[in-house]
Amino acid sequence: MSDRIKDLSELRLSYEKGELLESQVSKNPHEQFLQWFNHALTINMDEPYAMYLATVDLTGQPHVRTVLLRGATEQGYDFYTNYESQKGQDLAHNARAEILFYWPHLERQIRISGQVLKMTEQESTAYYHKRPRDSQIAAHVSTPQSGMIESRSALQQHFDDFSASIDTQPVLDKPKFWGGYRLQATAYEFWQGRPNRLHDRLQYTQQDHKTWQLQRLMP
Repeated sequence: MSDRIKDLSELRLSYEKGELLESQVSKNPHEQFLQWFNHALTINMDEPYAMYLATVDLTGQPHVRTVLLRGATEQGYDFYTNYESQKGQDLAHNARAEILFYWPHLERQIRISGQVLKMTEQESTAYYHKRPRDSQIAAHVSTPQSGMIESRSALQQHFDDFSASIDTQPVLDKPKFWGGYRLQATAYEFWQGRPNRLHDRLQYTQQDHKTWQLQRLMP
């Protein structure tokens, strides 16, 4: 087997499915997000609510991973995780982050950056109890998230033992180390692929709590 990747310069697509013009978009970037997001939901693509989350640790090292969007309002964009995870540790010392949605079927991408706040215990608990029971159990046993474990079988045994211990317990308590975060947006970028790499990129930058500046970026 070769230890080299072949020349990839010829592997490319021509993006021709749409355009993004200033005259076509909402003055409110959240409303524009909802238009694109709801359209992505209607075409039955896999997990259009999956998003990349980028954070930075104490040394300045960036970390990126995929999480699931679980709420989107004018107040922010919600996701849930273990507070002791790498992302939780990063956000504890630097609460700025960026999320990115990439929908290749639509040749579209959205970047949203801003400040991340913990959601209230009441909000996190309400969402926790909407999850399937096995997912509730997983939140208890997969801790510390990103920590070391000796094997897959050890993880499964931990899950099975905990399941047995709460078998007669109809409602599980939310773990104290698990809950929600909300990214409050201060900037958006909407990207639409175009032919010849002359992509459309529109950026919204927050001017105050109610107004946004819209600018076109070079591709």
